[in-house]
Formats: sequence, structure tokens, C-alpha cells
Amino acid sequence: MTLIKSISGIRGTIGGKPNENLTPIDIVESTAAFGSWVSNNFKNEKIKIVIGRDARISGKMVENLCIGTLQSLGIDVINLGLSTTPTVEIAVPMEKAHGGIILTASHNPKEWNALKLLNNKGEFISAEDGQLLLEIIKKNDFNFCEVDMIGKVIEDQTYFNKHIEKILEINKVDINSIKKAKIKVVLDAVNSTGGMVLPKLLKALGCSDIIELFCKPNGEFPHNPEPLPEHLTELSKTVVESGADLGIVVDPDVDRLAFVCEDGSMFGEEYTLVAVADHVLKNQKGNTVSNLSSTRALRDVTESHNCEYNASAVGEVNVVKLMKKTNAIIGGEGNGGVIFPELHYGRDALIGIALFLSHYAKEGKSMTELKKSYPNYTISKNKIQLTPEINIDNLLGEISKKYQNKPQNKIDGLKIELNDEWVHLRKSNTEPIIRIYSESSSESKAHQLGNRFIKEINDLI
Repeated sequence: MTLIKSISGIRGTIGGKPNENLTPIDIVESTAAFGSWVSNNFKNEKIKIVIGRDARISGKMVENLCIGTLQSLGIDVINLGLSTTPTVEIAVPMEKAHGGIILTASHNPKEWNALKLLNNKGEFISAEDGQLLLEIIKKNDFNFCEVDMIGKVIEDQTYFNKHIEKILEINKVDINSIKKAKIKVVLDAVNSTGGMVLPKLLKALGCSDIIELFCKPNGEFPHNPEPLPEHLTELSKTVVESGADLGIVVDPDVDRLAFVCEDGSMFGEEYTLVAVADHVLKNQKGNTVSNLSSTRALRDVTESHNCEYNASAVGEVNVVKLMKKTNAIIGGEGNGGVIFPELHYGRDALIGIALFLSHYAKEGKSMTELKKSYPNYTISKNKIQLTPEINIDNLLGEISKKYQNKPQNKIDGLKIELNDEWVHLRKSNTEPIIRIYSESSSESKAHQLGNRFIKEINDLI
């Protein structure tokens, strides 16, 4: 059982002992810390916070604890109930709220839950603000209100429709082309809130032939909820057997997006952003951003449109920060996370689906043909377990010296460019391991490159 309190929020497994697992006590003190931090930032204002949750089994219990805690601080709550991460992100500025809380452990299994924390722009709080929160928790620095000042709760179930309406207003979303293409879709929503909003979205986009797979929002995940190929066998099988044009899968909070081709093969979550960026750049010239561990195919596609690509440190907050700095018009992460600033600065599977289907319909190719039209890369993901006394920074320094004649990026660990390949070595923030991501033109070459660096690091140790 696990509890992780970090600068990006609090997450853990339900049950067990306080400060070891995600218990009611840990939920209350973390919510109180966030509410206090928000109140300190907006002194002399009546504070309002938006809250929403995915469909996992513990969600209602955690929601009740969070709402009660915020009320006890004198904070008003806009409760969206069952929602998605991007929907809450959109609701915060629309409600002119001072912050937001999303109750989801994202792709983690059902025993997990978490509090994802948003600022008044509907964006994840910064590392600096996260550190302040941890200090408030540590000091138990809360001041609860008197009875006449208890906050009120407003239930609002309208934001799925508002989210969809905002997507339909975007001119890069081509509803006419999608309707004409008569796309047959299989949707796997892993029995979470995607099953509530995505059929609505698909119908609004003009998809009339939709096969719903695992779309009951009961939190009983039918497979590991991370949208990786090994977890998508049922989706793949259903696409082939039904003669569908493509399959769509999201994670429980609907910020990650992946596709399955008509032959049951994976389009590849790394290529979700690549295809969406291709569509956006065909309609508008601009910069792109992804993190250092994402496929170089995005760079290749961006440069093919005579635009500029930049890479950020790993983490959505870092991607967003660099997107703002470089004025990027599309960005995200290789885990199927699409960030489209014209809508909002957050990973959003809904806008990802709308832009991807527009691209698919206008290209007039099958999914397998569309995938073949992009540079072919494969990423191998590995890690090395280290004993705590080993200095990871020194190890990376030695590797850097060895490859000093090769292009390197050190904003997040060490990334080395090796002609048409790359390797990214970065230390974990929570455990003594080095993550080793390597990319090449084939699966075997990517694994070979990863194994080569595993051996080099072990030799240094």
C-alpha cells in the first residue's frame, strides 16, 4: 500500500494507516492545505473551487471528504460530480473560480485515488506552489471557519455539454468531413467517465455508428486502465470483428488518448499527438512542443511544415510552460496527451478525438495507411534499480563525458542524440532508479540501444 505526497498533488491506495496510505485523514489535511493556500492567494475574496471526479469506486467517498473540508474553510464548491480532468480544467476559468480539484488516479488501478490540484486558470499548480502546499500540510497550518461562514455547494451537471460546445466552435474541427466519411468507431472508456461524455461527443461530430465497449461509469475497470497495447486486446478484437474503421481508448480521467487501426494493430499512443499536430499545422503555421521522452516523429512532422519544434522536461506543467514561452499552437506528451491552447492548456482527449477524426476524414486514408505516412520510430522504456548510496548525477556526468561529441540536452537528466536515434536517461524523483528511454527506427534497434546504455551504466557502477 502506498501514499505519495509530492509537489504535483497527493495520491495513494485507499485504506490502511494515515500517512502510509490514502486515508480520510490524509485526504482532509491535503484538501485543507489546498483550500488554505488558495485563500491566502486571494485574501478578502469569497473563495470558490470547482471539483470533479472520475468513476473509480472510492470517488464518492473522497468527494464527500473534500467538499466537507472546503466548506469548513468557508469555501464555496462547484461540484461537477462525475467528470473528466479536462472538463474540470475548462470549468475553473468559466466559473471564475479560484482553483480546482480533480479526484482521479489517472491510469492507476482501481485501488488508487488522488487529488490533482489546479490554479485559477484551470492549470496544474507549479512545483513552487506544490512545495508551499507540502509545508502547510507539514505544519497543519489550517484555520477553519465559524458556523455562520460555512461554504455552500452548487451541483452543476452541465459541463460535459459546455465542453463539447466549445470543441464544436473550433474551426480546425471539420464536422462536415467527419459526417461525410461515415466513420465506424469502437470506443473503450474503461468503465469510467469517458463512457458518459465521449458517445455524446462522437455523435455531435457526426459519427452515427458507434460501438460502446466498457462505457458504464461504475469504476470496475475491465483491464489495466493504462492505454497500452497489452491492455487493449478486447478493443483490438472488437474493431476487427465489427469491421470498424478505428478504435478509440482513453484512460479513466480522459486526458490520455490512443487509437487502434482497422486491422487491430496499434496506431501507437506516441503517434496520437503526431497526427493531431500534422492536422493543426496543415491549417495554421506554428510551433510545437513535447517532452524529451516523446517520439522524434513530432519534430520531423513539425519541420516538414517549416515550423519549429522544442522539447521540455518531462511533466505536463513543464510542457505547458515551454508552450507558452515558444507560443506553440499544439503540444503534449507521447503518452497520448494532446494540449491544444486554443481550447485550454491541459491534456484533453476530447479535443484530441475531434482533431484526429477531422484529420482522418480529410486524408481519406485507412488508419494503417495514415500510420505509414509518418516517420517510423519505436521507443523502448527501461529502468535500472540503484542502491541509495550511488550518486546518479555523477553517473550521468560520466555518460555525458563519454558522448561529449554528440548533441546533448540536460534540462531533465541527459538526452543524447545519436544520428537517427536517441536515448534519454533521467533519475526518478521518488526512488533510486534511472529511467532509460531509447528510440530508433525499429523495435529491435530501440531495445538494443536501451540495453547498450544499461550495460554502460552498470559498468560504471
